[in-house]
Amino acid sequence: MKVVGKVFEAKPANGEMGDAHIGQRLREIRKLAGLTQEQLAERLNIGQAALSRVEKRRDILVSTLRDYLRALGATLRIDARFDDASALVANVHEAEFRFDSVDENQLVLPIIGEDRLPARRDVVFSIKPDYCDKIVSGAKTVELRRRFPMSVPEGTTALIYATSPTRALLGIAEIGEVHRCAPEEIWETFAERACIARKDFDSYFDGVERGYAIELKRARRLRRALELSELRDRFNFEPPQSFLYATPQMREALNYECSEVPH
Repeated sequence: MKVVGKVFEAKPANGEMGDAHIGQRLREIRKLAGLTQEQLAERLNIGQAALSRVEKRRDILVSTLRDYLRALGATLRIDARFDDASALVANVHEAEFRFDSVDENQLVLPIIGEDRLPARRDVVFSIKPDYCDKIVSGAKTVELRRRFPMSVPEGTTALIYATSPTRALLGIAEIGEVHRCAPEEIWETFAERACIARKDFDSYFDGVERGYAIELKRARRLRRALELSELRDRFNFEPPQSFLYATPQMREALNYECSEVPH
């Protein structure tokens, strides 16, 4: 079967399709096109490991899906049906993020499910435990990233996930201003607030012309930490290497259980 020139539609799921594995379906399409992961990853200019993670996910950015299919020579078309005839969408802007502009794990805007357009997209940061403690205590008010979308608005909720050995979601904060500048400028302006040693800073930003300094406000610890096992069972969550967008279901659970996430 050839997929070159084909048009694929992304539709709201119903019935048994509600449990469909998006990544699995993409993998099947790739195999039908006669391409290996290595070959398709080369077309997308990403690593094979990154492509493998895409093909294991249940929720994928529309732009990621579009780029994936485009690399196969196909076209994506989205078909949205509204039961309420009065429901109108005045402006729908496709997410601007592409494979070459985001970290590998930013892949969780649902394209299958009942949600029409999520009101907001919380960000989940993966952070070493000692830095997490500094964030929730208020000592660390700037988080550094090699890549981060400038379009994330101020006031977005940042969920703080502590990596090994803690492996738990344990705090929240609000994102303030996002700064994109040369590493040396970041060091001069934000080093003290980022609570990072010079050698660690230089190692992290090695080879990067522009980095990101993300201001964090009103950080606090969740009343109950959610361990990785629970996050996996309830939300199909896998820790990102850098950051990802939280699903609406995770936000709803945090609102209910923790009563700490801004509405």
